[in-house]
Amino acid sequence: MTLREGSFSSVIGSSGCGKSTLLKIMAGLVPPSAGSVMLEGRPVTGPREDIGMMFQQATLFPWRTVIENIVLPIEIRDGKKAAAAAHDKARALLDMAGLKGFESVYPNELSGGMAQRAAICRMLVSEPSVLLLDEPFSALDELTRDFMNMELQRICMERNATAFLVTHSIPEAVILSDVVYCMSPRPGRIAEIVEIDLPRPRTLDMITTPKFGALVDRIRKQLDEGAFL
Repeated sequence: MTLREGSFSSVIGSSGCGKSTLLKIMAGLVPPSAGSVMLEGRPVTGPREDIGMMFQQATLFPWRTVIENIVLPIEIRDGKKAAAAAHDKARALLDMAGLKGFESVYPNELSGGMAQRAAICRMLVSEPSVLLLDEPFSALDELTRDFMNMELQRICMERNATAFLVTHSIPEAVILSDVVYCMSPRPGRIAEIVEIDLPRPRTLDMITTPKFGALVDRIRKQLDEGAFL
């Protein structure tokens, strides 16, 4: 598996096939049983600042303001002075994510979508070159999820970020990705690699097109041969 710089890739498969484990291996959180993970010529053997990760829940600390949550990775790594110096960078990220004016509010004052946008800002504050995304919008309602997917695409395109998404949603994988990896279950293997040649920027209108439907059907057929989603 090779991720091109600036590309957006997804992995999809049935529950328990190893998608999240694959993501943790790529992040350096779990050692691989075979093979290796390389990023810019260096092996990934543990957590690195140039790899950002986002989970299903925003996991913002409720006693910290939004901006304090965003600079937390810098505070942990470099101390409180460095975190304070990073506030301007955090404000710029909040502005990019449509959260200008919410710097001083607390997480319980944010909607689910807003909290996930804040979590995206926290992931980006250390300027990682690779973004690993573990179903970050799965807990959101459908309309908010669609909006957040378009926001994620915009942010990745603006920053030329390399992104890798774990998802159970075939339409989500197709609308976001340049490449979709279909995993077979038990043991987890890459069963098929599907290139998504839809133009960018993607729009939600594409979901109703015959080409989009054909890509969804192709991936669904591959997954149905092994197990139901």
